[in-house]
Amino acid sequence: MSVSLWCEEDQAQIKGSAQLRAAWDPTVSGQRVIQRLLQVEERYMPSMLYITLIQRDPERREELAKWALEVCCECGCDEAVFPLSVSLLDRYLSASLSLPVSPYCLTAACILIASKLTECENVTADALCAAAEYSFLPSNLREMERVILAALRWDTAAVTPQDFLPHFLASVEERGGGESDSTLRRHSDTLVAMCVCDSRFLGAPPSLVAAASLNSALRGLSSRGAAQLAHMSEALAELCHTDLTVLQCYSEMIEYALRQRLRSGLQEGPMEKDEEVEDERAGTPTDMREIDF
Repeated sequence: MSVSLWCEEDQAQIKGSAQLRAAWDPTVSGQRVIQRLLQVEERYMPSMLYITLIQRDPERREELAKWALEVCCECGCDEAVFPLSVSLLDRYLSASLSLPVSPYCLTAACILIASKLTECENVTADALCAAAEYSFLPSNLREMERVILAALRWDTAAVTPQDFLPHFLASVEERGGGESDSTLRRHSDTLVAMCVCDSRFLGAPPSLVAAASLNSALRGLSSRGAAQLAHMSEALAELCHTDLTVLQCYSEMIEYALRQRLRSGLQEGPMEKDEEVEDERAGTPTDMREIDF
């Protein structure tokens, strides 16, 4: 009997599907993996000089980050593409401390590299040029891609909050998070994207951003009591090796930033009293389209 190793799947069906993902493997989770990610994340942090300069004048960087988010959403990119592309952008600017002639070409090249690293079918150069209304050509994009790779010495697989989220989620589910894994993941992804756009979180380690986003999502979604939520916050602080007070501080910063953006999206005036911030509990939106990035 003849034996064939030819794959018999319907290729047209595979190409038409959104993405093919392997099932979650619990053997690649746990403290060992989280510890390794914590050790590596410091390697991909931008310099303190760059962080200081950006936080003094954040408008341009936030403009590019928001444009990257819009492009990733329009192109249907994986949720890991956006934070990785902004990480590449920050690291390149941290090394050069100057914007090129075409900042959008630089941002598009970062999206292209991130897409190649995380997706089976990466976003095309033509799609990125169209998103920028053809302010640059595909040849310019590919040349900028080479410039970025040379500046970063091809070390592009940076650690982002998206790398920590599934491991933190698995730990929360073990403790009875009260919400489905997909719901928590979707809301945590939304909050992570907001933090990546916001320059106030630029100096925070990815692990802390992921833990604080998940903690805020739990506070906004979970029907559990205060004692259980406090227990989960302590577990998240322990997982990312930070103090509970720091985690709570960043969680409150995320909730405050969320309220600001939701109010901006509703075209409401700024709050006049700090007491209104304390009294109002921020709920997490169903998706990123509800936030005015």
